[in-house]
Amino acid sequence: MWKCPKCGREFKNTEQDHFCVKPNSIDEYIAAQPEDVRPLLQNIREAIHAAAPEATEKISWQMPTFWQDENLIHFAAFKKHIGLYPGGEATSEFAKRLAGYKTSKGAIQLPLGKPIDYELITDIVRWRTKRKAKGSEIL
Repeated sequence: MWKCPKCGREFKNTEQDHFCVKPNSIDEYIAAQPEDVRPLLQNIREAIHAAAPEATEKISWQMPTFWQDENLIHFAAFKKHIGLYPGGEATSEFAKRLAGYKTSKGAIQLPLGKPIDYELITDIVRWRTKRKAKGSEIL
């Protein structure tokens, strides 16, 4: 077991990613991240907001989340990547454009240190918003 020296929580994995304090807003979440990751998270936030201007920001599952009658997309920072969570159908729909990324059902890893395709994020969120309007996918 590994014990976080900041908050005292215990984890199976050494240096497990976690939040010592649960954020109450996306601003708090971003502010708690390493300085070099903050602008990336803010740019992702802006890309999502541009694609879904009616969506509400909130924290869900301790991640920044955009909500519009349901979860549209979550995102989160990790040591080596930023995770996007648009749901399983999105990763299938955008499989060709996601070919260079590590994905699993409903999750996309954007490696830190490589350019982020904000247009891809915008397109995924627009697609999710249209799917939501049709009542297709629920996260």
